[in-house]
Formats: sequence, C-alpha cells, structure tokens
Amino acid sequence: MADKKTLTFAIMDAPYENARSTTALRLIDAALRRGYNVNVFAYEGAVYIPFAKQQPHANAVHGRTVEEEDHPNPKDWVAALYAEAARRGVTLDWVQCGLCVDERGAGDWIEGPRRGSPADFVKFVNESDNTLVIPTK
Repeated sequence: MADKKTLTFAIMDAPYENARSTTALRLIDAALRRGYNVNVFAYEGAVYIPFAKQQPHANAVHGRTVEEEDHPNPKDWVAALYAEAARRGVTLDWVQCGLCVDERGAGDWIEGPRRGSPADFVKFVNESDNTLVIPTK
C-alpha cells in the first residue's frame, strides 16, 4: 500500500477561456504542497494547458510591453507543478488525452505530461483515494 494518498483531477477547459483551468491548477498545487501524489487527466481543450508554444505577449490595447504585461502562461504553471512535486517527494502524473491532442493539433507540450487515453483516467480513478472532475459548463 502506498504511503502517500493519491488524488486524481480530470480537467476539460482550455487555458485562457475561464477560471476553471486556473482553479484546477491551484487545487493541484495545494494537493502537491500537502504531500499528495497527484494524477491529472487532461481532456478536450485542457490538452492545451501544457502546450509548449504558448508565448508571453504585449498588450497593444493597454499599451504595455511584454515585460510590463508580465502575462503568465499555463505551461509555466504546469512546469512549476512538476518542480513542486519533485521538491515535496510526491508524484505528478499528467496524462494528455491522445484523441483530444490529435483533434486539436496540440501534440507539442512541455516536458512532464504524457500521452494517454480515457483508459488512463479509469485506472487513475480506481487507484486513487479521491477524484475531482472539473467539467466544462
């Protein structure tokens, strides 16, 4: 039996669309900081959360430069979650739904997440102490 509890999160919303993705990342961060192993199953638009080609940008509407805008990218937050997991001695297993990745052309993501299928989500649920699904509206 594992010495640490495991939580699974299923997320579906794309980054930048609403607060659900940000909330999910905050919950995952809180779980890691409290010593839980965490599984993430990214489904539908959520496969863009660790998308490697995200770039910081200026804001022409507000007249701010890239540096002034200081716009965080979700891929950087995901990388920070992996660093936090390593620092805490827990695991973060982030699975990207392969079907969703292919449909959206989102196959270029940062180091850490891996390709999988809904079968991985079923396995996560069966092996976790608890599961939270954050659906789209």
